[in-house]
Amino acid sequence: MATATTYNKDEIWDLLSEVKDPEIPVLSIIELGIAREVTVDENKVTVRITPTYSGCPAMSAIEKEIEKTLRVNGIQNFEVVKDFSETWTTDWMPKEAKKKLKEYGIAPPGKTAKDDDFLKNIKGSSRTISCPYCDSTNTELQSEFGSTACKSQYYCHDCDEPFEHFKCI
Repeated sequence: MATATTYNKDEIWDLLSEVKDPEIPVLSIIELGIAREVTVDENKVTVRITPTYSGCPAMSAIEKEIEKTLRVNGIQNFEVVKDFSETWTTDWMPKEAKKKLKEYGIAPPGKTAKDDDFLKNIKGSSRTISCPYCDSTNTELQSEFGSTACKSQYYCHDCDEPFEHFKCI
């Protein structure tokens, strides 16, 4: 049976890259920026994760998938730590992850707004969301919330398709 010391950090990161978000199965927890740190000390692996927001219902499932992935790979001595010391942001998502979102049919987040710009980008803003299917900007916000709280629901007037937008957080 493998122990923590038979794995190095890079190998643990590789294992974590197989853990998908249950609400967006095309993205791993690494691509979403949820997995923040891996430490391997003596015989113990510690995985530090940052929830997308404090009430995210997927976090319990994500923790269980991390535990399952580590156990299946022979790692029994581990800890998954939820860390709220940093505020998760969509800026932690790499361009490749945002591209995968678009290909999956979810309009990806742009850069988060800072300072005064933040207030301009709240409901009623002039921020344009492009349709992930046809790239049209002739879109309309239908609901601040889509299938999950981190997404909003839009409609494209050019291709007549509804779609979700992953909110900039």
